[in-house]
Amino acid sequence: MKPKVMYIENKFRDHSGPAWIGFVEFSKSGQTIYFNNKALKKLKVPGIWGNYFDIETGEEYWVSGVKKDGRDRHRFGGGKIMIDKNSVSEYLKLVDFTVLDEKHF
Repeated sequence: MKPKVMYIENKFRDHSGPAWIGFVEFSKSGQTIYFNNKALKKLKVPGIWGNYFDIETGEEYWVSGVKKDGRDRHRFGGGKIMIDKNSVSEYLKLVDFTVLDEKHF
């Protein structure tokens, strides 16, 4: 699978944990993704908070495609989303924006 721009949120602090938008790479099976020097494996039974976990730390993550409206955080969450500079142009195409909203990124 080729790299894809995804939304990744660490769930150790409910819906306000650190969050990123960036390119992820997939394992051949598609069960593991690689992002930011982490290997995140898909949970067999997704939890309330996460659908992936870090194979080194066990921390849960929520990983999903980006939303067209640019509101990737859950409605209860907060905090800025970090975006990898290499993925900005692809992200802007996906959400059909011309610039990033600095209140959110």
